[in-house]
Amino acid sequence: MNIQQMMKQAQQMQDKLQKQMTDMRIEGAAGGGMVTVVINGHKALQSIKIDPEAVSKDDVEMLQDLVLAAINDAQRKADETLSQQMSGLMGGMKIPGLG
Repeated sequence: MNIQQMMKQAQQMQDKLQKQMTDMRIEGAAGGGMVTVVINGHKALQSIKIDPEAVSKDDVEMLQDLVLAAINDAQRKADETLSQQMSGLMGGMKIPGLG
């Protein structure tokens, strides 16, 4: 296999991974599901659901904390998912900076 073929395959793998990341949906939750967020593999926020029971004008800070915790939960799950996918693509090789 020559270097051009290897570079073409690497580009195809990267394009495939980018599409998977865009299509991926990862859910994070906090407060026993009172706040749920969905992000994609690029960690871009796709949706937020807030249980009406979590909304209280007397405790806005709690709601803010729940939203933040749900986003952090989703981002952690995204990192884990992407790390597993990269490990699978690389055949288990450990490459510095990729996981």
